[in-house]
Amino acid sequence: MGIESEENTIPDNVGVEHLRGGGTSVVVDLGDGRLPRILHWGRDLGELGAAELEQLRTITRPTVGDSAVTYPQPVPVLPQLAEGWLGRPGITGNRGGRAFAPLFRDAVHTVTAGSVRTVAADPESQLTLTVLLELGPHGVLTLQAELQNDGASSYALDGVELALPVPDKADEILDLTGRWALERVPQRHPFPIGSWVRESRGGKPGLDHSTVFAAGETGFGFERGQVWAVHLGWSGNQVLAAERMPAGSRHLRAGELLLSGEFSLEAGESYRSPVLYGSWGEGLNDLSDRFHRMIRARPDHPAGPRPVLSNTWEAVYFDHDLDTLKAFADRSAELGIERFVLDDGWFLGRRDDTTSLGDWEVDPEVWPQGLDPLAEHVHGLGLQFGLWFEPEMVNLDSELARAHPEWIFDGGHGAGLPSRYQHVLDLSHPDAFAQVLEQVSTLVDRLGIDFIKWDHNRYLTDAGHSDSGRAGVHDQVLAAYAMMDELRRRHPALEIESCASGGGRIDLGVLARTDRVWPSDCNDPHDRIDIQRWTSLLLPPELQGTHIGAEESHTTHRVATLDFRASTAFWGNLGVELDLAAIDPETFARVSEWVDAHKRFRPLLHSGRVVRADTVPEIRVDGVVAHDLREAVFSFTMLGRPAAWPPPRLRLPGLDPNRRYTVRQLAPGRDVPAGQQPPWLAVGVTVSGSVLDELGLEAPSLDPDRTVLFHLVEA
Repeated sequence: MGIESEENTIPDNVGVEHLRGGGTSVVVDLGDGRLPRILHWGRDLGELGAAELEQLRTITRPTVGDSAVTYPQPVPVLPQLAEGWLGRPGITGNRGGRAFAPLFRDAVHTVTAGSVRTVAADPESQLTLTVLLELGPHGVLTLQAELQNDGASSYALDGVELALPVPDKADEILDLTGRWALERVPQRHPFPIGSWVRESRGGKPGLDHSTVFAAGETGFGFERGQVWAVHLGWSGNQVLAAERMPAGSRHLRAGELLLSGEFSLEAGESYRSPVLYGSWGEGLNDLSDRFHRMIRARPDHPAGPRPVLSNTWEAVYFDHDLDTLKAFADRSAELGIERFVLDDGWFLGRRDDTTSLGDWEVDPEVWPQGLDPLAEHVHGLGLQFGLWFEPEMVNLDSELARAHPEWIFDGGHGAGLPSRYQHVLDLSHPDAFAQVLEQVSTLVDRLGIDFIKWDHNRYLTDAGHSDSGRAGVHDQVLAAYAMMDELRRRHPALEIESCASGGGRIDLGVLARTDRVWPSDCNDPHDRIDIQRWTSLLLPPELQGTHIGAEESHTTHRVATLDFRASTAFWGNLGVELDLAAIDPETFARVSEWVDAHKRFRPLLHSGRVVRADTVPEIRVDGVVAHDLREAVFSFTMLGRPAAWPPPRLRLPGLDPNRRYTVRQLAPGRDVPAGQQPPWLAVGVTVSGSVLDELGLEAPSLDPDRTVLFHLVEA
């Protein structure tokens, strides 16, 4: 997004602009010298002439009466107290106690195809605001602001919060919450008068982060009801809010959450907000498809088949041994694995999680010849080599902490409370940044590392710069971004995964410099199926790491069949996190079948349109449909025991109603015993897409925690 870009622009300071793209219309009022006011965001309105656009301005102007303070929409994308706005202000800050309610006026708007760039000033507050509003070709609306201090004294900035309006039909809120190993749990409630606010204060979005924050028509689902949602592309503290005013205005809002005193604009300095992304849809499938198409169109989106990987963590933990791991790599190659990842435990003194974070040197006691023999062996098998790092963290029991305690964040009470025995390394300290960068980069170069699993386990609850005590979360996020960017600049083929105790840092800010995310530390398919489902509201499947874990889950201790575990992991960037040296030959052969099946279908899985059916709570029906509508894969999962039995027919959304599809069970799943199969399943069936959507197919009588996959091909 280029706030500064002005090429091929046409000045337009008084009109109403109509942006169209991806089935979306955004109508923006640019009149009266004010900041942009969105009159409509949603369903495409078709071609509208200048006179009709002017009428849209007229019909949306409210009756004001004797007090402008009580007027409803349209409100600018950055609401202002000085315009009579009584809700959350778009800018909070002050200049020595003054300029706390800026009023930006005499706005100059520059319009290009699909975007509006606005520059407005407040001479009394000595501030200039630039806002860039863009509607992309896939129907995703983006909004970003830049605030500049034009005065000679500093301006203490407390926040910049942008707002996108939703219509009064949006009367129900959907947001996501969760915890470790159970991320992205949906919660719904009415859209009340007032504010529903979700804050992240731990230096990352967090395990309870609402990746997508939505409002829509009551009862909206995956296939029905208009719905609007926002996402903030930022990997640090943030605030998301749904705000409804008594006068009628409804907004979805977001911005970086700045800690007290964290950010001060000196003379001539600017603050650029994170990008706010907005999508709408006729149901959540439509909304998320816009996000997916936008993400997949990025020039740096991962190209080529996403490598199937094996990860050593749940197999060996900290027990590293060259011969054992070489054998692990051999078995990985036999399975058809394409990337081998050595997890935590390889560096100086690391025997458990209490010590050594920050000492990014290969441990000579465990690895007397270094990691070179293992990396060479892995590459010799034709596999990529991956390695685990946690560059932003440090143990107090480490050589780094003993040598440089001043590099550790200190909120004024020393290093603060440990969390998982960890503290936070201040990467905005130039020497700390340089040391970690060089250590990681040297290993990437020496070992030919293809993939970094970048972890981030501790919250930044007391992240103060040790020299000044000033809050440093904002600086830390930018430093982490800078390190990732520099590593990729030095090593263009390097891929990075964003992991943060599982799914604690999943956002489009970190994904601008990473290639996949780890949605959760939980590999239990009973929970994972929904973690992946709700993560996919924002991210397409190929960006989600999805692993086949142990029969007994390491996080929940629930026991699951291999087919249930594998069919859940099947949809994303597949991985295997089993002890390959210990599993029996039959299990090894079955895992190999699943790896082969995933490879066969990943071109479809990682490019098609993700669809989800609205079902009773105990059932999940999810699929991926090719964009040419000629092929699809669906899953039917039974998570519980519905009171009504047998289960409802399978209705498969997203198909071409006029095409005929042959539907068969997709091997190698075996979770449907013969006595639980409906008659059609044994032989397959050929019917139209309209029949599959409207009438549906009789469902298998599955036991709980069982899945069956279906392959559909145009007949």
